[in-house]
Amino acid sequence: MNRLTTNPRRTLVVGDIHGAYKALVQVIQRVKIRKNDFFIFLGDYSDGWSQTPEVLDFLLQFRKHYSCLFIRGNHDALCLEFLQGASMDKMWYYHGGDATEKAYQNASEEVKQRHIKFLSELENYYLDSNNRLFVHAGFTNLRGVDFEYFPEMFYWDRTLWELATSVKTSPEHSKYPSRLLLYSETFIGHTPTTRLGCDKPMTANNVWNVDTGAAFKGRVSIMDIDTKEYWQSDPVFELYPDEKGRNK
Repeated sequence: MNRLTTNPRRTLVVGDIHGAYKALVQVIQRVKIRKNDFFIFLGDYSDGWSQTPEVLDFLLQFRKHYSCLFIRGNHDALCLEFLQGASMDKMWYYHGGDATEKAYQNASEEVKQRHIKFLSELENYYLDSNNRLFVHAGFTNLRGVDFEYFPEMFYWDRTLWELATSVKTSPEHSKYPSRLLLYSETFIGHTPTTRLGCDKPMTANNVWNVDTGAAFKGRVSIMDIDTKEYWQSDPVFELYPDEKGRNK
């Protein structure tokens, strides 16, 4: 007797995109999406390459067809400030904001308002039923995300990844950091793995980093959180040969 088989629901985390619409479309195509897939985007959709508006419009359309959750990145918070009319400092322009400003020069007010709404509604973090944490950058409170005093740390912190990659003791050791014991796994972006000489997702002490350097000379990556299989775009700078991105 033939038995019908169904594809299990996959949870797929998407690393930093940084305005690289071409890379996002390319890696999505390589995943070979199933209708019941659940996508968790880890933030930094904005700034860097020239197509932040296209990325945001793609995500708005994508969520109409697939189950999605969108985490807030630091560049998304900065892009929101820009779209709301804030005076931006030089550091934002140096770190990819210049491309975003140019990209919106000819955008209609309707487009800007649509993107403001999307960026305003992003989540700071997500904790699933298996005690797996999804956050753009990290957290600093030793009791966990529910006790974080400074919400900005969810999308600006780098100490969690630095801690995870530096600790050499085992979880059973008395001096093992308590922050690394709170969640069964943590999935982040924000700090490119290319800083450690790798353009693939990396793990250290149950912290998975899926920012594979798309803002620079790396790739956009998507990973299945259960199997750890991953898919990647081509190096983003090859898809935008006439742009500098943040390769400074």
